[in-house]
Amino acid sequence: MVYDVLIIGGGPAGYRAAERAGHKKLSVALFEERSLGGTCLNEGCVPTKTLLYSAKLYDYAKGGAEHYGVKSEKASIDHAAVIARKDKVVKMLVSGVAMQMKGAKVTVVKAAAKVAGKSDNGFVVEAGGERYEGKKLIIASGSVAAVPPIPGLKEAVASGDAVTNREVLALTKAPKKLIVLGGGVIGLEMASYFNSIGTDVTVVEMLDRIGGPTDIDMSKMVQNIYAKRGVKFMLGTKATAVKGTSLEVEDAQGKKSTLKADKILVAIGRRANTMGLNLESIGVNTERGAVPTDDEMKTNVPGVFAIGDVNGKSMLAHTAYREGEVAVNVIAGEKDRMSYSAIPAVIYTNPEVSSVGETEETAKAKGIKAKVIKLPLAFSGRYIAENEGGEGFVKVILDADGTIIGACAIGNPSSEIIFGLAIAVEKKMNCKSLSKVVFPHPTVGEVFREAVLGQI
Repeated sequence: MVYDVLIIGGGPAGYRAAERAGHKKLSVALFEERSLGGTCLNEGCVPTKTLLYSAKLYDYAKGGAEHYGVKSEKASIDHAAVIARKDKVVKMLVSGVAMQMKGAKVTVVKAAAKVAGKSDNGFVVEAGGERYEGKKLIIASGSVAAVPPIPGLKEAVASGDAVTNREVLALTKAPKKLIVLGGGVIGLEMASYFNSIGTDVTVVEMLDRIGGPTDIDMSKMVQNIYAKRGVKFMLGTKATAVKGTSLEVEDAQGKKSTLKADKILVAIGRRANTMGLNLESIGVNTERGAVPTDDEMKTNVPGVFAIGDVNGKSMLAHTAYREGEVAVNVIAGEKDRMSYSAIPAVIYTNPEVSSVGETEETAKAKGIKAKVIKLPLAFSGRYIAENEGGEGFVKVILDADGTIIGACAIGNPSSEIIFGLAIAVEKKMNCKSLSKVVFPHPTVGEVFREAVLGQI
């Protein structure tokens, strides 16, 4: 049989593409060595949120709820039970993805796959000792945790003294002391969880800030909040060596010290996963391990597409979903293009940090004469009712013409609000047009409308 589409990788990009292609009556073979759902569903987005929600409930139970007139006594948390619940949630959702594939009549091949060359019909993929032919090929092999060449780190990961996002979510016993190597999204979310359940957490970050490209004011607020909760931050500090569960570091002034813990979490970032795919056999270009694509998700080889983390453009599951849709639409002969101008990003700490489009810093770096509107979330009655003592705020970034080019918010539940501003950025709305949209009341999101009302 010659399939219409062969897809390597069953993560968000791959399974969304497979489902869409199947519903368009295209024959599809989807190859996935591990569980369907990829890193996001099995070792990232979803499992971390189950842990963070448990931590939030525990924070309330051990004293936070008293601010709302609710008292509890002798609150405790069972980390092993939290992990068991996480496994249950993941299992249920993986089963759901499998049902989606069945409903779309997708052939799922549970085996490692690699490209075996071209054929008269298109492309050949080898998996599980079998050969599969397809007219089009989609690479959706995702990413893997980056393990930098720090002396001793690779050995520490191999021995279990150091863990990546995959292993940390399988720990049934919480470490008493945890070193988080990297202050980006993964590092901060895990620092948040383990801090809440009583682990002594130290975050080591090479940059002079946490949160990567997050708005600097929001980055500082998150750091201050967690510092008050006991998390120690060592910024401008690089790791120089790992010996078991000990980490040798050097700060910006050249001062060296050694940190000791029960576990080291490696949260430096992720890299595109192209190892072993044999892409060179058909001439697919790679740049620093990633597969470059255009806005139709096409690679340099006609008929070959790359979607999700493997193309290195925006390593987020929701980006991957949309890229999968674009690729399949183009394969089906429909006009579609990928836009990266309004991709929302969220750090699921408590409080949440959400953003989309430009920040003050990125606008300045691009030479955009931006205007910044800033408004406290205290303008929302619901925020005050549900966030005792909260200091959250929103920012809206406008260009010289008054078009909304970015927005961000710190506070709960900003992750459920930011999509509205993503629409505004994507559709190039201005303050006047956004002000004509009726927001429900009372909600936290209506603060964004209040912010732009002052500009018309």
